[in-house]
Amino acid sequence: MFKPTDLFDLSQTEHAALFDGCENAWDALKRIKEYLKANLRPELRNRCDGHAHIGKDVFIGEGTVIEDGVMIKGPAIIGRNCQIRHNAYFREDVIVGDGCVVGNSCELKNAMLFNNCEVPHFNYVGDSILGYKAHLGAGVVLSNVKVIKGNVAVEMDGQRIDTGLRKFGALIGDYAQIGCNAVLNPGSIVGRNAVIYPCTNWRGVLPADSVAKNKASLEVTARRR
Repeated sequence: MFKPTDLFDLSQTEHAALFDGCENAWDALKRIKEYLKANLRPELRNRCDGHAHIGKDVFIGEGTVIEDGVMIKGPAIIGRNCQIRHNAYFREDVIVGDGCVVGNSCELKNAMLFNNCEVPHFNYVGDSILGYKAHLGAGVVLSNVKVIKGNVAVEMDGQRIDTGLRKFGALIGDYAQIGCNAVLNPGSIVGRNAVIYPCTNWRGVLPADSVAKNKASLEVTARRR
């Protein structure tokens, strides 16, 4: 389930060429920088609602609104009819599709968002790819660096696959939903239509159409006065 087409509808991006020849979808993360160098044609067709800092190596499509306080360092390509909300921070090498939402205080770095993807509130998306109509709840963090040095490995069925990447956050398949304040550890892969419950600490591979539930116990007692 690691091929690009296992996770993503490649017709839902103008940048499908990024995945050409990729055996595993995470291989595209190694190519984002060079892809932008080859294909970026800086132009701003957007509307700004307030004051934003936009670097010189940035393309933004028609109908996109950039709100006050946004910083887009570039290189970056941002599609049409997106909402880039107050204080969003785009670091280097970011590709955002059409109709996406990047919300308040979100940070993106070496990342790709397919069309109609939502990263709306206090999210960190580093070295990750989010599929068509994928959604992150408020406060979701896609952790991209191991505490212990070494390459990130994908873990599935007791086996570890070395990705060759020192930094790798997550691959989030089409229509997947990640609940508020969940943390996805480096090398997480979430299949199409899968759901991760709020406040879950997730590691590994979640198959398509699955639900990862956080069953932490909850105790209710009388209030002392």
